[in-house]
Amino acid sequence: MPESNAPQLPKRPYGDTGIDLSIIGFGGIVVMNAEPAAASQVVGESIERGVNYFDVAPSYGNAEEKLGPALEPYRKDVFLACKTGQRTAEGAQKEFDKSLELLRTDHFDLYQLHGITSVEDDVDVAFAAGGAMEVLLAAKESGQVRHLGFSAHNEDAAVAAMERYDFDSVLFPVNFATWHKGDFGPRIMAKAQEIGAARFALKGLARQVWPENDAAREKYGKCWYEPLTDPREAELGLRWTLSQPITAAVPPGEESLFRLAMDIAQRYTPVNEAETAEAVALAELMNPIFKI
Repeated sequence: MPESNAPQLPKRPYGDTGIDLSIIGFGGIVVMNAEPAAASQVVGESIERGVNYFDVAPSYGNAEEKLGPALEPYRKDVFLACKTGQRTAEGAQKEFDKSLELLRTDHFDLYQLHGITSVEDDVDVAFAAGGAMEVLLAAKESGQVRHLGFSAHNEDAAVAAMERYDFDSVLFPVNFATWHKGDFGPRIMAKAQEIGAARFALKGLARQVWPENDAAREKYGKCWYEPLTDPREAELGLRWTLSQPITAAVPPGEESLFRLAMDIAQRYTPVNEAETAEAVALAELMNPIFKI
């Protein structure tokens, strides 16, 4: 990889693996539907700025198809995470093989069960005989996968998954409003720390559920929630997330918000007591996207 004199994003350890990752990850949705040249440009710029953690999934439209060629020149120097939304071994194996092909790689640094939301429908099925975990464990054994994890939007399901296997990492919402007003996130964080799993944060730039008939919704078509766009709120919200015991945060799939996240992260300092109080007060005004 060519050396760059661009300001570099800070890095943090990925558990006790000896791997250091940029505190902002590149979410594959950023390049969904992008022209090849545009995808290559934003991937190249992000790498120049120090991003070395990339996360994608088959359910992100054509993101894998777009990211594969754009990332190929840098593949050996980055940490590539992919996911499967399938819960049976047969379905997961098909997705796994297709993802390797589209992403032009022979291995994933991290492979994850995607979007765990139910103990019965997701965790129980994935861990049963003939379930997706058979594929994940076999891929790790063969060296096609280096680390195993999952993403979750439900605390009960996330905790249940961690009670059945010592995952290397967990990807879940860590957001000031869902945490303080929705009381969503603390249980997952505590359980992940208990089993020694690294923590990746989603929704660091989320504000709240979209207000009804909000005209700005059309501008942020890749966001199913209202993002933080006010400069002060965005800085406070993302810095609050980065101040938690996490390795990295994955911003929304809008390119403008990904760039905003990189800018904020490059000048990152932990929130102080007054700023934490400000975030708590702001959360009280919000309709959190997740709540217990």
